[in-house]
Amino acid sequence: MMPFRIREIDHVVIRAADLPAMVRFYCDVLGCRVEREQRELGLVQLRAGRSLIDLIAVGAPIDRADSGPAGAGRNMDHLCLRVEPFDAAALRAHLADRCSTLGEEARRYGAEGYGPSLYLFDPEGNMIELKGPPDA
Repeated sequence: MMPFRIREIDHVVIRAADLPAMVRFYCDVLGCRVEREQRELGLVQLRAGRSLIDLIAVGAPIDRADSGPAGAGRNMDHLCLRVEPFDAAALRAHLADRCSTLGEEARRYGAEGYGPSLYLFDPEGNMIELKGPPDA
């Protein structure tokens, strides 16, 4: 038996080539807010609901350029954010107004079961999934 259980995702870390552009995107487009900055380390921590998204400037003192699989260009496939309400048309309009690159909308499986989701991409090409509530 495990001596612990996972409750939720605490944070995700994304390496950013253009830290200011990434902060603007996650705050202006997705509604995160800056919670903590340690610019001398190249770190900006954004509040995303109950979780954090940590942005680390590529080449910063705490950047680990060798993280991820050998030979891989990225160290993350995508970040999934559970959102409420999930109105696909309103989400698409909001994201289109902010010049976000939109991906596929579909019914996908997540932590709460199957439900609607929409893919989009941040300024550096990282895929983000906005996940709605589970099907009734």
